[in-house]
Amino acid sequence: MARVFSTLSDVQSHGFDTVIDVRSPAEYAVDHLPGAINLPVLGDEERARVGTIYKQESPFQARKIGAALVARNAAAHIEGPLADKDGGWRPLVYCWRGGQRSGAFASILKDIGWRAEKVAGGYQSYRRLVAAALYEAPFQGRIVLLDGNTGTGKTEVLGRLAGQGIQVIDLEGLAGHRGSVLGAIGDQPSQKAFESALAAALAGCDPERPVVVEAESSKIGRLLVPPKLFEAMRAAPRIEIRAPVAERAGLLARAYGGSVEELADRIGLLRSLRGTAEVESWAGLVRVGELEAAARALIEGHYDPAYAKSRGRATGAAREVIKASRLDEAGLDALATEVARAVSGL
Repeated sequence: MARVFSTLSDVQSHGFDTVIDVRSPAEYAVDHLPGAINLPVLGDEERARVGTIYKQESPFQARKIGAALVARNAAAHIEGPLADKDGGWRPLVYCWRGGQRSGAFASILKDIGWRAEKVAGGYQSYRRLVAAALYEAPFQGRIVLLDGNTGTGKTEVLGRLAGQGIQVIDLEGLAGHRGSVLGAIGDQPSQKAFESALAAALAGCDPERPVVVEAESSKIGRLLVPPKLFEAMRAAPRIEIRAPVAERAGLLARAYGGSVEELADRIGLLRSLRGTAEVESWAGLVRVGELEAAARALIEGHYDPAYAKSRGRATGAAREVIKASRLDEAGLDALATEVARAVSGL
C-alpha cells in the first residue's frame, strides 16, 4: 500500500510512528521530509556503483547486485536502530520516486509484521507539493513585517512574540544566517531544505491570524526567499523598532561574539563597498577585543547607510514606530510586549 499526499498538511499529519528516508546519505542531506530519519538501503558509493553497472553492463546485473546490497543494509538496520521496535510500530518509507528502494525495504518490514507503507511518488511527490506551495499558489496569509536597523533586537523579539502566542516565522533561523556580513549562524541548509522548512512553517500557520516576519532582502546569506513570499513581505504593514546606537552596539557585540579572526575576516568582505582603510580600522577593533566599538563603527559606517538605502525602496511608511531605550533582557521583554500589542491592533 502506498500513502498519497495531496497537501503539505497531509505530510504534517501523516500519523505514522516513524518516517524513514531510505535514499543515500547525500540525497538525504540535500533535503528530506520533515522529521524523517535516514536508513539508507544503498550508501552513496553503493548507489553510484549500481548506477554505473546499470548503464555500462546491464539492468539485470545492476538489479541483482543492488538487491544483495539492499538486503545486507536492511538487515543491519533491523538489527541496529530498529531492534527495539515492537509489533505495533508503524513506519512510513520513501525513496526518490517511490520505487524499488522504498518498495524493497517496506516489503521486508511488512514481512516481519510491521504495518509499513511507502510514499506514493517518493520524495519527488513531496517536493512538488513544496514547490507548488511556495512558487505557484497565491500566497495565503497575513504578513506583518518587523522592521528596524541592524541591532535593534528584531530576532530576539521574534522569539519572545512566539512565547506570547503570536504567529512568527523566523526566516533567519530557517536559513541559518542573520542576513548580514557577520550573520553566519552555522552551515546554511540547501535551498531545497530551506524551502521545506519554510513551507512547513507556513502550512502550520492560521491564515486568518497575522504572522510576523522579520524584514529581509530577497536573499538571506546565499539562500533565496521565494518570490511570492517576498512580494507579500514588501506589501505587508510594517512595525519599525528604533533604539539608541549604544544599545544596538552592545546587542551586536553579544550576538556576534566568537572567533576574533573569523569576525575580522568577515568584516574584510566589506572592502569593495567601504574601502580598505575603513574596513581595516573596524577589523582592527575586533582583533584587540573592542567588539562594542567595532559594532558601533559598523552600525554608523555600514549598516545604517545600507538600511537607509534599502528602506527608500520600501512600499509605504511604517504603521507604527516603537522606540526601545534598552536592549538588555528586561528591555527586550518590554519591547516584545509593545510589538505584540501593535500586531494585535493590525
